[in-house]
Amino acid sequence: MASRRIKSLLVLCLSLFTLAYSGNTFANEKAVHADSNAIAHDTSHQTADTNLAAAHTATAAGHEAKEFNVTETILEHIKDDHSWHLWGHTSVALPVILYTPKGVEVFSSAKFMDEHHEPIVYKGNFDYKIIEGKVKILDAAGAIDEVSTKALWDFSITKNVASLLVSVFIILLVILTAASAYKKTGVTTAPKGVQSFMEPIVLFVRDELAIPNIGKKKYAKFMPFLLTVFFLILVNNFLGLIPFFPGGANVSGNIAFTMTLAVCVFIVVNLSANKNYWEHIFWMPGMHWSMKLFLAPIELIGVFTKPISLMIRLFANITAGHILVLSLICIIFIFKTVYASAIAVPFAVFIGMIELLVAFLQAYIFTMLTAMYIGMANEEHHHDHKDEAHH
Repeated sequence: MASRRIKSLLVLCLSLFTLAYSGNTFANEKAVHADSNAIAHDTSHQTADTNLAAAHTATAAGHEAKEFNVTETILEHIKDDHSWHLWGHTSVALPVILYTPKGVEVFSSAKFMDEHHEPIVYKGNFDYKIIEGKVKILDAAGAIDEVSTKALWDFSITKNVASLLVSVFIILLVILTAASAYKKTGVTTAPKGVQSFMEPIVLFVRDELAIPNIGKKKYAKFMPFLLTVFFLILVNNFLGLIPFFPGGANVSGNIAFTMTLAVCVFIVVNLSANKNYWEHIFWMPGMHWSMKLFLAPIELIGVFTKPISLMIRLFANITAGHILVLSLICIIFIFKTVYASAIAVPFAVFIGMIELLVAFLQAYIFTMLTAMYIGMANEEHHHDHKDEAHH
């Protein structure tokens, strides 16, 4: 009986020990599992924080990459383009005319933009893309094909070309309207309408530029050329000051435009030059032969530097004016506050008013120097004048 009780107590103790050990093991496993969950939770939090920090870093980097660039903004407004920007994402698509080794290809400049107004590749005879304002041919890997691009001739109607055509249309409309009115009324009646606007300008070019520099005998045959140069520069200068369509193009600030005008002046001056002009260049009269040899190359260089100075002067002055106005406007975006407009806008308006004067002044200076060069090329020998006066 006693032995049975002892056995029962031993079994009870063993059962309690086993139960206690099992409970302790379960508790330890639960604690370990809880710790594992806590570690995993902390790890997930750390990963989330890391991802969040990386996202913030990427956002900051993207924001920094898209930060306002003054130089890029100014150059974008003064350089030529294959489309004519109106406002926002609205632009007038212009025709792209390309001559390639595979022939002539014509398409719209809208082909270079997708629906989100991002630049894309246009697949025609070649893969074309506008890079830095120029049409480039790409190879299969998407890189610029230098060989094919060098063989590419771009005859596209760009913004400057379109603006030039607009200015030519305006000039023809005004001059032909005035000429038609003169045919009907003659020169005996007082000018009206367009006549009253054009007549003072034409008389100004004749009396202040042509006659004093060329002379009364020969000025008449050069008047059409002088008037064309004056009005072409003047109208394009004024159109460049208008910030909206059909203005805004920087035609007079384009070196190709000013170079073309300079070449025309060079041709007119040298083709109309008389014997006396060339004699003064290659064999200066009244000088010792050694000085003649010394001065001849200098005078010959001057024949080319005169039109070059015309080209650079017009280009530099018009471009500098546009850059100055745009720089003042960009002050608002640099300081990122509307209060900067209190200083930038009045100064920009003031410079814009000065640009109106500069627009007329540059047309006047270019035409005056052209008339002066023509007069120098057609100047008669001084001895002839003295002999005529003596007789």
